[in-house]
Amino acid sequence: MDPVSVLIVDDSALMRNLIRRMLESDEEIEVADVAMNGRFALRKTENLRPDVIVLDLEMPELDGIGFLEKRKENGWDVPVIILSAVAKKGASVTMKALSLGAADFITKPSGETPDRNKETASQLIEMVKAFGSTYRKTKAKKTGAPTKIESRKRTPAEAPPAAVSERKIISDGWPKLTPKRGPAPPEIIAIGISTGGPNALRKVFADISPSLAVPIVVVQHMPPGFTAEFANSLNKICPLEVKEAAEGDIAKPGRILIAPGDRHVTIEKRRLAAVIHLEDGENVNGHKPSAGVLFSSVSKQYGNAVLAIIMTGMGKDGSREIGSIYAEGGITLAQDEESSVVFGMPRVAIEHDYITQVVALEDMAGAINEIAGAED
Repeated sequence: MDPVSVLIVDDSALMRNLIRRMLESDEEIEVADVAMNGRFALRKTENLRPDVIVLDLEMPELDGIGFLEKRKENGWDVPVIILSAVAKKGASVTMKALSLGAADFITKPSGETPDRNKETASQLIEMVKAFGSTYRKTKAKKTGAPTKIESRKRTPAEAPPAAVSERKIISDGWPKLTPKRGPAPPEIIAIGISTGGPNALRKVFADISPSLAVPIVVVQHMPPGFTAEFANSLNKICPLEVKEAAEGDIAKPGRILIAPGDRHVTIEKRRLAAVIHLEDGENVNGHKPSAGVLFSSVSKQYGNAVLAIIMTGMGKDGSREIGSIYAEGGITLAQDEESSVVFGMPRVAIEHDYITQVVALEDMAGAINEIAGAED
């Protein structure tokens, strides 16, 4: 397959060269060209038709927001990954970019240490390949090229699918689990999500029922300083209250809590209320916050009265721990491969038979509403 073609847009020559070197270190990526601002990027996008655009936000003449507005006017669907500054203003503008259709974002490499730049490069490469691959599949569909049969929606009562996209025989020491009992009506909903998550959650929470009477707690892998603005942006489009979780917050009906970007989140179920606790400490499964920490906590506190959902994301954070909820008899959902930007986290959970139901993104809000007893 041809390399994923990328257009880099940044007013800093130093940053353009740094991003180019990062991306061209992977043979599956080709930098088609660079542009110093949004005005040049518009022309080059039309001429080059890249698979992915890596976009700075603060630029002269036409900035990143202006470019995204023009992209929308032109009806272009090429995915855009934002290069965001680590600052409160940067977080706010980044969330505006997501609302205008940007696919995801990554913080700019700081140059602090070689290890930090290496981590940024790894994340950016994975994002570019993931969004580029998804975009190519979308283009293939539009041109009538053959695609896989779409997965159907399953009801909670159905068993896990017999075959989920090249199911493998697992021999990594993870336990084979059988539910101890049937599910109880969910008292808590826990969601773990990563790459491709911001727009996926925007879709789910925009369509969630205003009558949903079960609290939701979300771990979205996101850098510190961005989750408060992310929660605010979701709050504007969701019929329920959405806020960044704080120590001592009450997980209550009608509220969605987003884990802060640098803290694990756990839940303590008390007689009169469910209380949120934030924890520092080491990364778990390579992340802080970790979906695995959240899933383990709700499993211990709620048993089979849990609806747990694992969605698009690279790696396997939460893939093992969602099994503890499945074993208790809780309901576990996984986003399907077709609608996942990266099918890493859901795939691992599905292949270990820890999932009750596989759901497309467009059906996820409806599945949550149905299982939690809310009206659509």
